[in-house]
Amino acid sequence: MKIDQVLDAKGLACPMPIVKTKKAMDTLTTGQVLEVQTTDKGAKSDLTAWEKSTGHELIDFKEEGSIFIFYIQKG
Repeated sequence: MKIDQVLDAKGLACPMPIVKTKKAMDTLTTGQVLEVQTTDKGAKSDLTAWEKSTGHELIDFKEEGSIFIFYIQKG
């Protein structure tokens, strides 16, 4: 998988990971992939709901210790 941009949202509480994700997605073109790294436990449900409502696609998710990593493809 080719990552086009990485967003470090570690240490930020809701709603900031989503706010920063939206801003980062606005800079990408359709088909590009954003990697979002966050420590906010609520981000798993928040980002999943957000990407579905915006037409983007969560193509992968993983946890590395206390860090949640999302791979979102711009729709």
